[in-house]
Amino acid sequence: MPSKIEDYALIGDTHTAGLVSRDGSIDWLCLPRFDSAACFAALLGRPEHGRWLLRPTEIHRVHRHYRPGTLVLETEYETVDGSVAVVDCMPIRERHPTLVRMVEGRKGRVRMQMELVVRFDYGSIVPWVRSLNGMLTAMAGPDAVCLRADVDLHSERQAMTAEFTVSAGQRLRFVLASYASHESPPPALDPEKAVETTEQWWRDWSDRCTYRGPWKQQVVRSLITLKAMTYAPTGGMVAAATTSLSEGLRGGSNWDYRFCWLRDVSFTLCALLDSGYKDEAEAWREWVLRAVADDPSAIQVVYGVAGERRLPEQELPWLPGHDGSKPVHIGNQAFRQFQLDLYGEVMEGMHLARKRGIEPEPTAWRLQCRLIDRLESIWERPDEGIWEARGEGAQFTYSKVMAWVALDRAAKDIERFRLEGPLDRWRNLRATIHETVCRDGYDPGRGSFVRKFGSTALDSSLLLIPIVGFLPPHDPRVQGTVRAIERELMVHDGLLYRHGSADSPAQGVFIACSFWLAHAYVLMGRRAEAERLFDRLLRLCNDVGLLSEEYDPERQCQMGNFPQGLSHLALVNAAHAFVDEDSMRG
Repeated sequence: MPSKIEDYALIGDTHTAGLVSRDGSIDWLCLPRFDSAACFAALLGRPEHGRWLLRPTEIHRVHRHYRPGTLVLETEYETVDGSVAVVDCMPIRERHPTLVRMVEGRKGRVRMQMELVVRFDYGSIVPWVRSLNGMLTAMAGPDAVCLRADVDLHSERQAMTAEFTVSAGQRLRFVLASYASHESPPPALDPEKAVETTEQWWRDWSDRCTYRGPWKQQVVRSLITLKAMTYAPTGGMVAAATTSLSEGLRGGSNWDYRFCWLRDVSFTLCALLDSGYKDEAEAWREWVLRAVADDPSAIQVVYGVAGERRLPEQELPWLPGHDGSKPVHIGNQAFRQFQLDLYGEVMEGMHLARKRGIEPEPTAWRLQCRLIDRLESIWERPDEGIWEARGEGAQFTYSKVMAWVALDRAAKDIERFRLEGPLDRWRNLRATIHETVCRDGYDPGRGSFVRKFGSTALDSSLLLIPIVGFLPPHDPRVQGTVRAIERELMVHDGLLYRHGSADSPAQGVFIACSFWLAHAYVLMGRRAEAERLFDRLLRLCNDVGLLSEEYDPERQCQMGNFPQGLSHLALVNAAHAFVDEDSMRG
């Protein structure tokens, strides 16, 4: 069965990404893009659904780390006969997706095994494996890969295998490249040079980070992870590298996260700009403009990495799911949902980019005005909310708050940048929405904002009320909301459920929400509590600094798609709040 979620590390080339387990198996890889069909799908099934195993035949201890400031993974295995390291990376792509794995003997002599099982189309297609000019190739339909190695390779049972011994000081190289089956295999590359170049590329990138707070190492690791999940040709950032890792404590909540959510626009721009990555922020802003285009009525919750709009959802019944959690989905039906909050996310992102000196695209303001025109006619409609509730819509309080944010940032753009627009009308509507939220989204008896109008339930997204500037952090209604969330949604020293009740959770605690709480604590002047909570959350990271979407406090394991962009964005933004305590947006 596949490893636990926290036992995986990420490698990638800013086009796609793979997951490498502590036991040396690459169990997930989609080629050539994040959202392409997987050729290694053992993460959601069994070894016969595709993987690349490279490890000693017996293992006593494992230690792994990323080389500092990079996405080059080094895993050291200790055995009774010695020790060996496996170095894994994906060189930054020029044309062909490539994986480099190097085995370095450190001590003694260690017996090693390799098994490469390629299964195209999410484990459903067994390729034709053959020997060609000193390498092995596997091809089926349009897809092909070739494996070059410094050891003798064998083909058996539609797999490529090898057994060999590595001695101290010895280095053995393995290179897997992907190509179109109607073309010739790509030329061989120098593996050592590829690792060296990849390491330097990542180090040059991470050295640009301007964060100067106490958690520099963790912030840089999160930023590297976010960069690795950005599709370089377009600038779009996927929510996660995987699909169908369950976020439900009893399984079943399995969704495909290999797409780009407008919900993440302002979170992403804040994290990138505050950390010194203006080019990446501009690329993300341009991706948003292209995706939304010039038709506000067609704005979507989620898009493909190049801005694709149709993401039909289907099940893959031949895959048993991670830890037996079915069904396995590809595509995401959320693209059909209506979420009011994304108008605020887009408008805030555009406003933040202007404030930070990103030169506006000439037609951007015209698009923003059309978005506000659309919002004026729909802001009272029920929607599916930030958590994408599947079923009838509702009057979610956070959605209305973000409608206010959209009007607020539009008015501020006119005031600050002398842009043309109906300022008085937008100010009036902003005031109307604010009054509506404070009247219908607040429960005076509880002294707290509530999840949706007319309800008594809570929602951790309400922690963003002071962060987006809807109300000041010391407002009694904000203070009361935080106390209510602490009382009803908190477990285990600051870990929060998204909504519902901590007494009967259907899902794990949502990691980003707890970082929002730490951020809110800073704004409220509760700095010592904020620091304790932030340190507590950092301990949820796995041994190489990665976070999934959720955490199961009972089993003490990560849950949900991995690594999760929103978790790492929330980490970075909360870390910056400690440096700039007046970190309210707007």
